[in-house]
Amino acid sequence: MAKSKVLFVCVHNSARSQMAEAYLRQLAGERLEVESAGLEPGPLNPLVVEVMKEDGLDLSDKQARSVFELFRQGRIFKYVITVCESSREEHCPIFPGVTNRLHLPFPDPSELGGTHQERLAGTRKIRDQIRRAVTELAGQLS
Repeated sequence: MAKSKVLFVCVHNSARSQMAEAYLRQLAGERLEVESAGLEPGPLNPLVVEVMKEDGLDLSDKQARSVFELFRQGRIFKYVITVCESSREEHCPIFPGVTNRLHLPFPDPSELGGTHQERLAGTRKIRDQIRRAVTELAGQLS
């Protein structure tokens, strides 16, 4: 049986969607095909790479992808899950054939201020929120 396809979407595909993809792939990669993309792809956030490595997940070779490129390719996903702020969620394209569109809003690590250590602590907090939400979600997706 073919794996159900899941796409996580955020603004830059540089933090939240990458973290969510990595966790869901780790938790349910044997039964789900998991990808991520962004509305305006940008470079991976180095703080995200650092905090994910602490959790045993190496994102250092990941590249941001464009959600619109996937859309133009006619890619079909059973689940499209937006992880950006609610104000940006409405800008996500409607994918043909999507049967489930979900929204899990998380703060953007790139908007954190303060010292390196303060931004690192904030990124860890967001990572932990994403891990908890994706762990719960993994049991619900088929």
